[in-house]
Amino acid sequence: QVQLVESGGGLVQPGGSLRLSCAASGSIVSYNTMGWYRQAPGSERELVAAITSGGSTTYADFAKGRFTISRGNAKNTVYLQMNSLKPEDTARYYCKYHAWGMDRWGQGTQVTISS
Repeated sequence: QVQLVESGGGLVQPGGSLRLSCAASGSIVSYNTMGWYRQAPGSERELVAAITSGGSTTYADFAKGRFTISRGNAKNTVYLQMNSLKPEDTARYYCKYHAWGMDRWGQGTQVTISS
């Protein structure tokens, strides 16, 4: 089993920044993809960004130029640096681990953008 623990959410003003962290533990395999998704009330969960174990990244259009996904040195941690935050970025952000056809999700961390 793989466990994911997210942190770093909070309340910030429009234009501010947040850095989300996700630490994976357990039966982690070398070749995996980790990503961040978000879900706002009444909306479907959507991809924000993802990164493979080789460092290849994918971003949703709304994240390009504002968000950066990266891996820690230990490769079992993934970060999401979010800049120029907007009220529409308000959502619960979830970390996902994917490997060998298996998905694992974290419990999510709330991000609220409001003045």
